[in-house]
Amino acid sequence: MMRSDLDFERPYLAETARRPWRLGAPKRYLAGAFALGFLLCTALITGPVQAATAADLDRDAVQALKTLSKTNHLAADMAEKAVAILVFPNIVKAGLIFGGAYGEGVLLKKGTVVDYYNSVSGSWGFQAGAESFSYVVFLMTKDALDYVSETAGWELGIGPSIVVVDEGAAKNLSSSSLQDDAYAFIFSQQGLMASLSIEGTKISKIKR
Repeated sequence: MMRSDLDFERPYLAETARRPWRLGAPKRYLAGAFALGFLLCTALITGPVQAATAADLDRDAVQALKTLSKTNHLAADMAEKAVAILVFPNIVKAGLIFGGAYGEGVLLKKGTVVDYYNSVSGSWGFQAGAESFSYVVFLMTKDALDYVSETAGWELGIGPSIVVVDEGAAKNLSSSSLQDDAYAFIFSQQGLMASLSIEGTKISKIKR
């Protein structure tokens, strides 16, 4: 279960799949346009971020966590108490007809990188443009860590309870009142980002 003060922007795929075709457009043309949009979007997103080596990810993840901890005291406190930390230093989100986000990151235990993961999400709808951001998930319980380590992939919102911390939520939380399995912070160089959602994102272990 995922809870957050954010109004999540849910993917449109399930909703639009139930709509009847209108405007008389041949389905094969629309399907071709969707496929082309998906391929272009996938190439745009995955190209740069897949180029990162293990050393790149290690360095960038540590720097991203330091940046967050320096600018948010709650995150700094959680870093001290977390059983493990997932850090995704560079998520690229882009969209044409299909939208998606992709990035790679690390799992830290006591400051040491123990595994590598990717973060994948997708949505459908009329959208354009690209942006990049970082996010960190503090795993506060052993059960949450075991779930991430042992499952084929963690879809955020299913399994361990996770709270996405925005500026509003941060004001109402303290390190002594943490009760959920995991806490996520979405941020950029300018601070926490309230306009993005990671609900439905799938996190899976990869080899590096």
